[in-house]
Amino acid sequence: MIKGWHGWLGTINGVVLITVAALPLAALVVWLLARRRGGGGPAWRRSLAEVGMVYGTVPWVWMIMLPGDRAGAVPGRVSLVPLRDLLTVLASGPLTVTVQIVGNLLVFAALGFFGPLRFAALASVPRILALAAACSILVEVAQYVLRLDRVSSVDDVLLNTVGAGLAALASRRWWPAPAAASPDRPRPVPAAER
Repeated sequence: MIKGWHGWLGTINGVVLITVAALPLAALVVWLLARRRGGGGPAWRRSLAEVGMVYGTVPWVWMIMLPGDRAGAVPGRVSLVPLRDLLTVLASGPLTVTVQIVGNLLVFAALGFFGPLRFAALASVPRILALAAACSILVEVAQYVLRLDRVSSVDDVLLNTVGAGLAALASRRWWPAPAAASPDRPRPVPAAER
């Protein structure tokens, strides 16, 4: 069994257990937020999207920011050749492939799924891809700068971004419709009429 604070906060198993244990709390927060906002359909949607983004992203980022065995003792490592690390993973066996690839696809999947539901400005696959790529680059740079005994890889950025994009496509039917032009807002005058 997990013993001590490091076992809970500093290991992948501990993070997974905390995440599972926090699910009822996340559901309670959704309920409280929705109720505070009036309890209608939009209030539930907004509350679920906010909590879903946080609950679905923080544990993954937490896990990939856990230091390795030689953290601080070895310099940061970088892999900037696309698909090199991915090919190495594919050659290492089915369990490693599943954990590495699926894990990387899920890092920003909640952000990709719930982001457009919560923020109309994100209701576009290119915007989600750009946001996920920026977040992933930030995480990879942090791994390098903090010398966490991890490889900062362009393949991780690619997989994290693809995962967010696929999740965004999965939620597309629930995205809010683009706002129609308001009758009290002036219509732009075409250049030919000026």
